[in-house]
Amino acid sequence: MLSVALRTLRTRWITFVGSFVALSLGVALIAVMGLVLASSLDAPDRRPERFAAAPVVVKGADTLRVRTPVGDRVAQLDRPRAVPAGAVAKLKELGTVVEDRSFAVRARGGPGDLVGHPWSTAAFAPYELDAGHAPRAADEVVVSGAWAKPGERVRTDRGTVRVVGTVAGRGFENAVFYTDGRAAELSPISVQLVVDADAAAVRGAVRGSAGVRVLTGDARRYADPDPDRDSKALTAMNAMFGTAGGVTAFVSVFVVASTFAFAVAQRRREFGLLRSAGATPGQIRRLVVAEALMVSVLASAAGCVLGAYGAPRLAEWVVDGGLAPGWFGIGDHTWPYHMAFWTGLCVALCGVVAASWRAGRTGPTQALREASVDTGTMTWGRRLLGLVLLLTAVVTLGLALATGPGDLLHRKTYVSRPMLLISAVALLAPAVVRPLTRLLAWLPARLPGAGGMLVRENAAAGVRRTAAIAAPVLVTVALAGSLLGATATLNEARAAETREQTAADFVVTPASGAGFDTATLRRLHKVRGTEVSAISSSAVHVLEDGVSLVRSQARAADPGPLAATTRLPIAAGRVSDLDDDSIIVNREWQRHTVGQRVQVWLGDGTRKTLRIVAVMTTGTGGNGVYVTPRNAPGATVDRVDVALTGGADADAVAAGLRAAVHTSGGQVLTKDQWVRASHPETDGTTRTGFLLVLGIALLYTGISLANTMVMATSDRVRDLAVLRLAGATTWQVLRLVGAEALMVVAVGGVLGLLVAVLNLAGMWGALGLLSVRTTIVVPWTAIGAAVGACAVLAVVSSVAPASFALRRRAVELAGVRD
Repeated sequence: MLSVALRTLRTRWITFVGSFVALSLGVALIAVMGLVLASSLDAPDRRPERFAAAPVVVKGADTLRVRTPVGDRVAQLDRPRAVPAGAVAKLKELGTVVEDRSFAVRARGGPGDLVGHPWSTAAFAPYELDAGHAPRAADEVVVSGAWAKPGERVRTDRGTVRVVGTVAGRGFENAVFYTDGRAAELSPISVQLVVDADAAAVRGAVRGSAGVRVLTGDARRYADPDPDRDSKALTAMNAMFGTAGGVTAFVSVFVVASTFAFAVAQRRREFGLLRSAGATPGQIRRLVVAEALMVSVLASAAGCVLGAYGAPRLAEWVVDGGLAPGWFGIGDHTWPYHMAFWTGLCVALCGVVAASWRAGRTGPTQALREASVDTGTMTWGRRLLGLVLLLTAVVTLGLALATGPGDLLHRKTYVSRPMLLISAVALLAPAVVRPLTRLLAWLPARLPGAGGMLVRENAAAGVRRTAAIAAPVLVTVALAGSLLGATATLNEARAAETREQTAADFVVTPASGAGFDTATLRRLHKVRGTEVSAISSSAVHVLEDGVSLVRSQARAADPGPLAATTRLPIAAGRVSDLDDDSIIVNREWQRHTVGQRVQVWLGDGTRKTLRIVAVMTTGTGGNGVYVTPRNAPGATVDRVDVALTGGADADAVAAGLRAAVHTSGGQVLTKDQWVRASHPETDGTTRTGFLLVLGIALLYTGISLANTMVMATSDRVRDLAVLRLAGATTWQVLRLVGAEALMVVAVGGVLGLLVAVLNLAGMWGALGLLSVRTTIVVPWTAIGAAVGACAVLAVVSSVAPASFALRRRAVELAGVRD
């Protein structure tokens, strides 16, 4: 059988080339994803940046630590605490103490990420003056970089300043240095300081100050802004490539198995001849498995080589796109190659097992008598597995809707759920191909000429061929519709929530991330004919089940103005009952009954017990909680909602609001402008991850589609020759081949669209149960682009080999002698 297998590979090379390409690409994709994931598991420790030259850094408490029966639970505080005054006094006895402050600055003509510091901290980076001198007056600054020169006057949201010096940029920030006194006015709270003293003495001075840390050596990086950004970036990248890897593995396994099964199904008459020649069913099965083994070993090895070439290119792409730190690269890992190689081998063998078993059961004369019309395409095993997967998808959706509809809005859920439906629909596709084809071709078949009728009958007769070619299109369209449609539907739902909850006529936002100062808030409250609600952002932690420390976003506002300017989705209780001893929670909280008291930790770590006075619906998960300003210590006002009262003129109020924020900077938006400005967008990492997934799926699907079309067309050379002998011209035959390709793509597109709509319908149902009224957003542009690309590939991949084959005489192609 081995010699027969080798001769078969040589004579039917077109069929096996298609399987080889499909498998090698699948293995390459799995290897690339595995290499990227393996290289992103660990991030090297970042060196100190702002305090690289500082002797000792003392940092106030910035974490919340709660003891539980299973160990301490730690969370990052929303508002870090300053170093206690008593400890600061002891530190000043040891040596020079420099207080550090950081605050956002917006300057006309400057970078968008400017950050202000006291000049005394510049020496710890160290920054050195390139030109000019240090700031000496409140309106003097030193800037990093070349965006301003000494002597220039620059307008900022902190007032107009004069640049008196410049320092070379250090690469990790764009800094503006003020005098120490002016920096203290702009940012009164200092949460960390530098001490020029012995580290052991410093530790002794702060002993007993809860949460205070003494940082030396490489640990000084924890005083830098976002010291764990590399780890966070790699974690996000892990999630992105983990999703991409899972989808890639599914697509490659799906397409490879379909391609191998189709390649075996093409040879049923050949197996009938072997059976007639005396081959046993076991020999037929061993022949097919031996062929698949030889092809899969070579293809898997080639895929690993392609993966080794493609992984570094992908790493360069994610670095250039800002998705990974600049140092990221592919490491020396071997397990991804093993995983990819053996996965490819197993997929290839599994893909031919069912088909080889069916081929071995074919009687000696049954295949010889079999017509071109496919029969028996839906075996009991395939039908049972398809129905089980379909039932699993339906049951799990129903359980999720009944027990936790919010889980359906999570990215991992709406990325993985389509795979169940795709597999189920693909397995059951042969049962619907014939009626669906006849439905799609109903109108073309009634047009003048026989073309429409031939397209319909050929596609309906070749069920296996149609299903195999439609499978890659099904995958691409279903993924594009499900993934992009899910994010678009969620974004639309969040926008609908914002629109519904905003009762204010105007929303005022600050010019920088620091929020509004007290003077600006007083001016806003003095605008006549308005109800002003100043809202600040904070956080609240709660311990659930005694072991889980859960963080909730908190909004702080006075209850009266809050009730006048917002329409919170209240399910129980009243907003007006909110006071300094209470809280408004949502249904996601474990305890959410009006009147219950809950123990919480505020944004600065203060422990407090509050009474629940109102409960909001869950929504899309962004409702958070509401407290009074007293329960949001240290939080600055970052939004002001303004409602008109007593028939006030909207234009006059808008002018008054603009005048109130003119000095400090700010933006006055109408309700509609605010809703448009705050319309949620998919974050860059998620968007890029989905584009990566869809790009890989489309590329792989396109190549597999081209392979399958070439395989299918090469197997129909005799049929095309018969058409020529019946009087059809070469151009008519090619048009027929192209039209059949379009028909098959249409079948795959309809099935893929069905899967996408079913997935989005499940998400819409979950949003409805969460009290969010929205509509399903179907990404028609992306679906149309995917179908169009598949259509072009299918037509070219079918017409090109058919055109090449039709260059020979029709009687030669048909096997008829002159």
